[in-house]
Amino acid sequence: MDEIGRQTADVVRRFNDAMNAHDVDGVMALMTDDCVFENTQAAPDGTRYEGAAAVRRFWEEFLGASPQARFAEEDLIACADRCVVLWRYDWGDGHVRGVDILRVREGKVSEKLSYVKG
Repeated sequence: MDEIGRQTADVVRRFNDAMNAHDVDGVMALMTDDCVFENTQAAPDGTRYEGAAAVRRFWEEFLGASPQARFAEEDLIACADRCVVLWRYDWGDGHVRGVDILRVREGKVSEKLSYVKG
């Protein structure tokens, strides 16, 4: 992995740590003001959130609704400003597996596109 890829992987891992801590402020501190997030729901395309305010509202609701939930990284591949994370999301009595494709710009996540199995 090149140096930029290592930096990208570090940002994404810190982002995921903030997610698992259910720390919305920490998550948003690692996202750009013009960030984009595409959720896995609703099928078939997911919902797209644009800008920090819209993304923050989603994280507040999502993380608040499932305080015991946790993402586990199964694999992480970073190259330049892009990162692919294979993950498992557990919420207590169930789980789902998926993939995130992220873009990092100036030390922050600018785009997070999420896809899920099933």
